[in-house]
Amino acid sequence: MVIDSTKIVRVLSYNIYHGETVGADKKFDLDLLAKVINDVQPDLVALQEVDNKTKRARNYDLVTELGLRTKMAPLFGKAMDFDGGGYGEGVLSRYSFLSTQNHALPVRENKEPRAALEVQVQLKSGDTIRFVGTHLDHTKDSTDRINQAVALNKLFSDSDMPTILTGDLNAEPTSEAMQILFEEWSASHKNSEFTYPADNPRIKIDYVLFRPAHRWRVIESRVIDESIASDHRPILTVLELVN
Repeated sequence: MVIDSTKIVRVLSYNIYHGETVGADKKFDLDLLAKVINDVQPDLVALQEVDNKTKRARNYDLVTELGLRTKMAPLFGKAMDFDGGGYGEGVLSRYSFLSTQNHALPVRENKEPRAALEVQVQLKSGDTIRFVGTHLDHTKDSTDRINQAVALNKLFSDSDMPTILTGDLNAEPTSEAMQILFEEWSASHKNSEFTYPADNPRIKIDYVLFRPAHRWRVIESRVIDESIASDHRPILTVLELVN
């Protein structure tokens, strides 16, 4: 198999637990998070549970701090106001952003707001792709999660632009929400490696998805063995854009 290196995209999805580690001391350790990211050298990173100048995150802009530590371009997408600042999604990119858009996802009244952060970037080949990071509703009632899955399909199935959708979807592979997403998206994983909780993973709720299926080839996909930096394990997927 001949691989075109100019069309390769290394993608990482990581729920960073607002910067708090899950060791016994629960310390705030952005350097550890940055090391996890740097060790796998991604081109695009989708971050979930990102604080922006909140009190609990010591007023740090987390995605910018991680951008500085990884030498990647940072972008924050606010889902809601929280604790004196904002809370939502983050993207880190080795490419310049051609365009960015933060989409509010549907939620019922008095439920936690959710967002999908979209960026468009140009690969070394000159091809433009779309990269989307999101974090779906976490509650036991799946109504909002299902509605959010439907909304994502509507938002991003409107064109044949090569698109990667990644994040903490809070849904197992056989769930109704994931079955809705699989109508439009292909999964990077062949085996459902567990991603949560990080110290003893028992379920898979973090994903890298892509569409159209014929435009992408999966070169590698694996869950990173990291149990301290966050309460989720990150997923690394290497994709090749094909004609």
